[in-house]
Amino acid sequence: MELQLGRVDYLQVGVTSQKTMKLLPASGRRATQKVVIADHDGVVTCFGIKKGEAVPVFKTLPGQRITRLELGGALNTPQEKIFVAAGSEVRGFTKRGKQFLSFETNLTENIKAMHISGADLFLCASYIYNHYCDCKDQHYYLSGDKINDVLCLPVEKLSRITPILACQDRVLRVLQGSDLLYEVEVPGPPTVLALNNGNGGDSGEELLFGTSDGKLGLIQVSSASPVHKWEIRNEKKRGGILCIDNFDILGDGVKELLVGRDDGVLEIYNFESTNEPVLRYDHALSESITSIQGGCVGKDGYDEILASTYSGWVTGLTTEPIHREGGSGDELKISQEMQNKISSLRNEMEHLQMKVLQEREKYQQSSQSSTAISAVPAFSVNDKFTLNKDDASYSLILEVQTAIDNVLIQSDVPIDLLDVEKNSAVVSFSGCESEPNSNFLLATYRCQANTTRLELKIRSIEGQYGTLQAYVTPRIQPKTCQLRQYQIKPLSLHQRTHFIDHDRKGEGFFKSDNISTISILKDVLSKEATKRKINLNISYDINEASVNHTLKLIHPKLEYQLLLAKKVQLIDALKELQVHEGNMDFLIPEYRCILEEADHLLEEYKKQPAHLERLYGMITDLFIDKFKFKGTNVKSKVPLLLEILDSYDQNALYAFFDAAA
Repeated sequence: MELQLGRVDYLQVGVTSQKTMKLLPASGRRATQKVVIADHDGVVTCFGIKKGEAVPVFKTLPGQRITRLELGGALNTPQEKIFVAAGSEVRGFTKRGKQFLSFETNLTENIKAMHISGADLFLCASYIYNHYCDCKDQHYYLSGDKINDVLCLPVEKLSRITPILACQDRVLRVLQGSDLLYEVEVPGPPTVLALNNGNGGDSGEELLFGTSDGKLGLIQVSSASPVHKWEIRNEKKRGGILCIDNFDILGDGVKELLVGRDDGVLEIYNFESTNEPVLRYDHALSESITSIQGGCVGKDGYDEILASTYSGWVTGLTTEPIHREGGSGDELKISQEMQNKISSLRNEMEHLQMKVLQEREKYQQSSQSSTAISAVPAFSVNDKFTLNKDDASYSLILEVQTAIDNVLIQSDVPIDLLDVEKNSAVVSFSGCESEPNSNFLLATYRCQANTTRLELKIRSIEGQYGTLQAYVTPRIQPKTCQLRQYQIKPLSLHQRTHFIDHDRKGEGFFKSDNISTISILKDVLSKEATKRKINLNISYDINEASVNHTLKLIHPKLEYQLLLAKKVQLIDALKELQVHEGNMDFLIPEYRCILEEADHLLEEYKKQPAHLERLYGMITDLFIDKFKFKGTNVKSKVPLLLEILDSYDQNALYAFFDAAA
């Protein structure tokens, strides 16, 4: 069965956070469901759809930014009570909009994640987890890293309370009361948790997770030890996962897996012949998908997938046929309902255009007045700076609730900006002097009209650390911008390990295949100790075999990049020869192959223009660091090393490293 879905945009609220939109249970067997959504203006909006139009059920007054919305109720009954988290407070509403709960927690930070199960309330701030039962404090846990989401396995199935924390250090922490039961390492920083099949599967212990680098997985969380069921890598290099749901959109009796990503891609996976999900359908929205859920919203009998986006749009992908095509000479009949809707939209557009003109004229008059007061307009920026370990680069994602005019990037350490296919902005570089302002990069991205999301790719150099700054200017008047700062760490291309000997007391042991990594650690620790007036003793034990081992690891990458560069250099000459000679049968197969793959080779080379220079830099650093630990300065021999690399031979390189001693 082929899946055909039509898009419908229902309405727009304010900027939304992750997991702030839900569908209320249907009141009848074939009745449509109401939608409840909360935004950064502190407003909870509940609406239904009647004749294609959004009809409000209730709407609360503005207040503090709402960061989470969950449905709750007594166990084994319809979950139709609405709970929202704003600041350190949890409020509860009935499905008619009557407030029945206002619970001020003892958290000193804003609530970042929330889960509700019967009378049990699970709340998380950045690092703190609290469990309440009937609004009374029960358990507390301090996490080792930031908490992104919280979930509890279904109590009605397991007869035990098992909370799980999704933490930034690539770990799921399974709790028992106030204690850590065990940790589960996952392939990326987990951003969202969901129960498999909506109920934890047959065992009630199956947990879905999505990561900030776009991976998806299923784990069975037993009381003894976890079992990894399956994992989907992010082969298409799509955005991070923000929301997950299970819903039978195909109508075959098996629930599909719905996934919403921060690059606006909505995906549907189904389980065909294997136990692992297969991508069946995807649809691209223009901004982050903050919430996703399947249900029946627009019309009786037609299921759909409902998604909310960062800027507050509520969008449906419905199974109801929307587009009708007429053949040549056929008349396309439009129903009276559709004609009324078109007429209503035209009137609304005319009204809005008149209002915009009036407000613009009013603003121009007030700006020319001697008593004019200009207020800085507030706007929301959603940003993410994450390491992609597959290609050793960082992704910087900037999303604004309104169109972006330009983004200025400034760095006080050397970095490279890489091409991003999805990025349509025009980049221009400004000359900058590293002294005295410590400017190594100044670049401006000018965005096309209606661009609300910009993705940049950055590659840093390990050992050189500092600050990357982004100045974001939207298309609003008067002109204003927001500054975002990101730390480039000394070991910026490394990621955390979870296997640490905790018996250290006042000392630490560091091991690496690469001497340069130890050299960076030594320099940074010495510098920080001197700055803080801490007495620090450093000793080291260098294994000579590690140098050749590191060169052996670099060898295939270096050989590939040298061959790629050589092929790219030949393309122009071969193409010119092709123009003059026409028939290229006289060429050796290697050259014919280069001509055939020319576009692919150029595209690959363009994606990583400085890759070869990076590898040269790594080998040069390795050479200098090897002898630095011996107290010898070999910087004068670097030009000779570069000559050997240009005419690369693995054995000659080994011999040079040994002879330099």
